[in-house]
Amino acid sequence: MKKIILSLLLSFVFSACSIMSITPSKTVTLEVKKLKNWESEDFNKSLSSFIKNCKSNKAHKLYVSGSLDLCKEALFYKDDPKAFFETHFYAKKLNSDGLLTGYYEPYLNGSLYKSDTYKYPIFEKPKDMFTIDLSKSYPELKGKRFRGRIVKDKVISYYDREYLENNEVNASIICYVDNKIDLFFLQIQGSGRIILENNNSTLFVGYSDQNGYKYRAIGRYMIQKNYLTKEEVSLQTIRAFLDNHPDKVDEILNYNQSYVFFKKREQGATGSLGVELTPFKSVAVDRKYHKLGSLLYIDAKVDKKDFNSIVIAQDTGGAINGDVRTDLFTGYTQEGKRIAGELKSPLKLYELVPKF
Repeated sequence: MKKIILSLLLSFVFSACSIMSITPSKTVTLEVKKLKNWESEDFNKSLSSFIKNCKSNKAHKLYVSGSLDLCKEALFYKDDPKAFFETHFYAKKLNSDGLLTGYYEPYLNGSLYKSDTYKYPIFEKPKDMFTIDLSKSYPELKGKRFRGRIVKDKVISYYDREYLENNEVNASIICYVDNKIDLFFLQIQGSGRIILENNNSTLFVGYSDQNGYKYRAIGRYMIQKNYLTKEEVSLQTIRAFLDNHPDKVDEILNYNQSYVFFKKREQGATGSLGVELTPFKSVAVDRKYHKLGSLLYIDAKVDKKDFNSIVIAQDTGGAINGDVRTDLFTGYTQEGKRIAGELKSPLKLYELVPKF
């Protein structure tokens, strides 16, 4: 049976996927003090974020060489945080321009019990979905994992969004929310806060897994259908269109076949690194190019103003592809939501490399 399944898995993998070659940007190096608007950086906040980042063992390993442990060294620079970065890091500029977008932590109204108001479930990872990782046998598949299910000894793709929203799902339900569109954007963001009507408490949920389908941006689809123009597409305009055209909601949302499953968390938005995200200090990256826990420096515009800042690669995202491509976490406030929805800026990106 195992041999049959493996054979089917191989057929499933190689018929569904193509391996892309990775060509990173060229780089140049410079002192960090020469970075644009370096003197305006909030070094206290950056040092605090760095120390918190070191709580992750994966991140900590990036900053140890021989007897020098920068995570421990940072504790001695609380009175002069700027000196820590200037003493122990140099900058490596990636020689192409990229794109900076934003994401936020949404909060939704929810209930532990299903009702006419609260009828949209937040699912945990389904019990009948499994993950296929063939990277040990096929190194070219490193970083690629495939989700599937077995039906009559055949391995097939897991269910898409349309099916999951209209049929019984073999998964535990965390809670129910009152708005289908809010739930969709919760899946896009990957984590959120649910305000429970039962006792007015806050339930934190975060990404657990997804159904294996590639993320497809509904904004692009809406442009193709002439629902919105390219110039006016933003989180706000997409949401307004969906609210005003309920007959189009299923058509538009189902264009993105990807579906995200969640798990309960004890804290606010937590990235792939396992560290709680810090607004305007945490970014999502493509881990094929940037190690989680690494320091970066951003040169872009946020909310129509220059944004030059130390940030930390603490998360990943399905739409974040390439070496000069980051997604800035903007928090959970209404202001953070607005900024994230509007953010789409040309990006110059630097890696801050330890001087080992």
